[in-house]
Amino acid sequence: MHLDNYIDAILRHRWLVISLTLLFMLSMAAGARNIIVSNEHRVMFGENNPQLAAFDALEDTYAVSNTALIAIAPRDSSVFTREVLGLVEDLTENAWLAPYSTRVNSLTNYFHSEAMEDDLIVGPLVEDATSLSEADLDRVRTIALGSREVVGRLVSPDGRVAGLAVNFVLGDNPDLAVIELTDYLDGMLDDARAANGEVDFYLTGDVVMNRAFADATRDDLETLLPIVFVLIVITSTLLMRSLLGTGIIVVMIGFVITTTMGLAGWFHTVFSPVNSGVPIIVMAISVAQAVHIITHALSGIRRGEDRNTAVKVSIKTNAYPVFLASITTAIGFLSLNFSDSPPFHILGNFVAFGVMITFVYAVTLLPALLSVLPLRARAGGLRQPVFFDRLGDFVVARRKPLLWLIGLMTIVLITGVPRNVLTDSWPDYFDERYEFRRDTDFVMDNLTGLLSLEYTLAAEEEGGITDPDYLRQVEAFAEWNRSQPEVGHVQAFPDIMKRLNKNMNGDDPDYFRIPDAQDLASQYLLLYELSLPFGSDLNDRIDVSKSATRMTVVIRGRSSQDLQDLAGRGESWLRENAPALATEATGLSVVFAHISQRNIESMLRGTVTAMLLISVILVLVFKSFRFGLISLLPNFVPAAMSFGLWGHLVGEVGIASSVVIVVAFGIVVDDTIHFLSRYLRARKEEAFRRKKQCALPSGRWVRRCGPRRWSFPRGSWPSRVPVSRCPGRSGCWSLSLSPLRS
Repeated sequence: MHLDNYIDAILRHRWLVISLTLLFMLSMAAGARNIIVSNEHRVMFGENNPQLAAFDALEDTYAVSNTALIAIAPRDSSVFTREVLGLVEDLTENAWLAPYSTRVNSLTNYFHSEAMEDDLIVGPLVEDATSLSEADLDRVRTIALGSREVVGRLVSPDGRVAGLAVNFVLGDNPDLAVIELTDYLDGMLDDARAANGEVDFYLTGDVVMNRAFADATRDDLETLLPIVFVLIVITSTLLMRSLLGTGIIVVMIGFVITTTMGLAGWFHTVFSPVNSGVPIIVMAISVAQAVHIITHALSGIRRGEDRNTAVKVSIKTNAYPVFLASITTAIGFLSLNFSDSPPFHILGNFVAFGVMITFVYAVTLLPALLSVLPLRARAGGLRQPVFFDRLGDFVVARRKPLLWLIGLMTIVLITGVPRNVLTDSWPDYFDERYEFRRDTDFVMDNLTGLLSLEYTLAAEEEGGITDPDYLRQVEAFAEWNRSQPEVGHVQAFPDIMKRLNKNMNGDDPDYFRIPDAQDLASQYLLLYELSLPFGSDLNDRIDVSKSATRMTVVIRGRSSQDLQDLAGRGESWLRENAPALATEATGLSVVFAHISQRNIESMLRGTVTAMLLISVILVLVFKSFRFGLISLLPNFVPAAMSFGLWGHLVGEVGIASSVVIVVAFGIVVDDTIHFLSRYLRARKEEAFRRKKQCALPSGRWVRRCGPRRWSFPRGSWPSRVPVSRCPGRSGCWSLSLSPLRS
């Protein structure tokens, strides 16, 4: 009765309702201008993330690790030619002019040290490349390919690809800085391509990846959003056969998305590529809710009901299932708050809000619009398609074989769940139509890896990094890393000290070892530092007090699991062989690897928790423990089957995969609610119909219930056969009547 009064009030004051909802939507929309869009990787992490804190400490001690890497690959020659080395020289000089650049390392400006009588000569490996003789080129090739500091970082082992690494400090607005510096680098390489047709150039690195994520997000929103919108319009028009009904859906979509994004703006929400799909998800769910109500209203009109009556019946029939579906769907998306990454909290919270505001509009704006607009429908024009009639008959008639078949499929697919490995590979988030993905693949295959482990190896005292015992322990750890199959390059401080020791002993190869005395090593280091020009110091390798050095281990793999496995083995080696140096690996790659692992695990726990909570709600709502348990099947089984199929086909579950499961679960829950609600409603209506059919008319007639037949003496006819006497059911098996003979 209360619902009837509410609907009557909405229909009676429909213009007021439309005006108030429009005013509310516009007031919310005003906040959209406050939305912040960021592609900076730090938005992925919470303030208390321990890996991020360790990485920040590393950058505070040494140098900021925002890098871009340029690979220069001549097509038909090695890089050790006058033309290519001259090109590397020019690019190195131009890279210094890039906005926010603080350091440029390349094959040509690598500062090589050598002895000349009693002097230590430190200078760039290549100067004025176009004037080099063949002997000079051979010397450069020999030094470069024989240096552990260069091979696998600034030149490939076969000498066919050269590398140029640029470090940046991005300033107060990282997003604008990334756009500015990547535009500069792209322009620089475009000019180089135009002038050097026989050389290929490739650009990658973390700042380039940030720009690629921004471009990919923009492309998705500019293409996917319109495509989804057009498909919704076309599908709605074909299924409902009502242009006006489709127009109402479009209005609903606009109201819901505008309100949701407006609220995000009022909270000054920071959106990133991870949660940019909020509008698309909200759009899909809002359409699903509106279609239930509009379709039911059109059905009533086609049956001959007047418009307001049809709308009233539709709202009365659908309000409860739509509300229940909204609540459970919102719970599904709120499970994203289990994530360790703030952008996923934003995704879950604002989609959940969008779902609930959809329900609010569905029971206010939607009935008011349906009542105001001249909604018409051809009589008999909307009925369930014949295909679904036949499908329903087929499922009912063959329910047992289908149950066995689906059960077998479920078991087969679920066996793939244990095959999934929780890992991530950020370059693989882009398909090959993106230049960043193609360039990254080339660099990883031909020059160096992009994933790295960073270690801060502390000495026992200030100035202790020149202690021979410390240097030998660090060297042993570096050699252990080089022996690992997945390691492509190791940059360690002892390599510099061994080179200096050789230089200061007449470049005798026998002295390529750790200096024997600490004071001697300290003098070598001081002399070397004084010889380095600005921008090429060792501040990215040693701390100010000379009490710790930085070791960088680059791996050839591309998955976070490979990185974590190597980090775990490295930390174990330090505890067993150099306990004084024992520490955990850090670095940007490690931070992302940990957030991927923890995020996937936490979101899976959140999804399972949401499933259980929703099932409990369904038990309470349907007042049936049996139907609550039944609801577990369509909620859990599709997710388990999807994970199993993914395990058989791919075997790697990353952040994106786990988010897809949450989104799919939200939609599955919606379908489960509507199916169960309609089913239980149909059961009640059928039970009532059967009970009425058991009534006996006056006269000499009895009802046959199944195989049983009741008769009564003349003059003692009961008004109805008790329902409880019908065998095994709440209604009669048969509708037939038979006369009672004397």
